[in-house]
Amino acid sequence: QIQIVESGGGMVQAGGSLRLSCAASGRNAWTDAMAWFRQAPGKERELVAAIDYKGGDTAYADSVNGRCTISRDDDRDMAKTTLHLQMHALKPEDTAVYYCAAKDSLFLSRDGATYEYWGQGTQVTVYP
Repeated sequence: QIQIVESGGGMVQAGGSLRLSCAASGRNAWTDAMAWFRQAPGKERELVAAIDYKGGDTAYADSVNGRCTISRDDDRDMAKTTLHLQMHALKPEDTAVYYCAAKDSLFLSRDGATYEYWGQGTQVTVYP
């Protein structure tokens, strides 16, 4: 079992930056691929970015490519992984609840259905 807690959401003016983080702890979290998804009101959940267990392979949604960077810090001694999402040049259409997720696999996936563990989400609001 993995526990995930997100932080770093908030309100920001268009063009600004935000850094989201999530702490994943328990059961060898460093062996899991992880990702950020988001869901805006009235829309389906969508991938923002994903990363493999080593951080060597990443994937981004076309809508954020070039504006976001996903990264991870693994602490095996503490059995804890911290996932980050640095976002720049934010747009009002980036407004959504952002979720951190982990999957029992070394390799990333763009499909949210393959992720077994989810955080509660953190709100990001971008105003004009």
